[in-house]
Amino acid sequence: MTVEEFRKTMDETEYIPAGSALHQAFHTFSQEALKITAELNSAYHAPEEVRALMSRLTASEIDESFGLFPPFHTDCGKNTKIGKRVFINAGCQFQDQGGIEIGDDVLVGPQTIIATLNHDPDPDKRGGMIPKPVKIGNKVWLGARVTICPGVTIGEGAIVGAGAVVTKDVPPRTVVAGVPARIIKEL
Repeated sequence: MTVEEFRKTMDETEYIPAGSALHQAFHTFSQEALKITAELNSAYHAPEEVRALMSRLTASEIDESFGLFPPFHTDCGKNTKIGKRVFINAGCQFQDQGGIEIGDDVLVGPQTIIATLNHDPDPDKRGGMIPKPVKIGNKVWLGARVTICPGVTIGEGAIVGAGAVVTKDVPPRTVVAGVPARIIKEL
C-alpha cells in the first residue's frame, strides 16, 4: 500500500478489523517510523537535518520554519500534516494513523500526546480500531503534557493548559484546562 493509498483509505475508513490488510499496513509504516525516530532521537541533528528526517517520517515536505526538540515518537508518521512555523517541544508522542493535521503558527508543549485511534469496546473484537482524526487550528498553543483524544478539533487561536486531557472540540480563541478539559475563558 502506498502512502497516498493509505491516507485516502484512512480518510474513508470508520473501522479497521484486527489482522486486516489495512491493519497490516500500520505495521509496515510503524517499522519505518521506528527506524526514522531512532535516528532522530539518537544524536544531535542540526535543524535542517531534523526537518529532513521529519520529511521522511511524514512523507511530505516540512517547511524550513519548522522546529522540533527531540525526542519525538510516532507509531506511523505518514498521516501527519504539519503547517508552517510549527514548533514541537521534547518528548511528544503522536499516534497518527487516524490523521493529525497541525495548522500554521502552532506551539506544541513538551510531552504532548495526540491519539487518533480507539480500540473496539467489544472484548471479543478488542484488536479492531476506530480511527478519528485530530485537527489543530492555526495559532494554537498546547501546554506541557497535554493529551488530545481521537476526533478532537482545536479551534484557531485556542490555548490548552498544561496537563489537560482534551476529549471534545475546543472553540476558537478560548482557553481550556483540566481533566477533562473545559473552557476557562475566552480570548
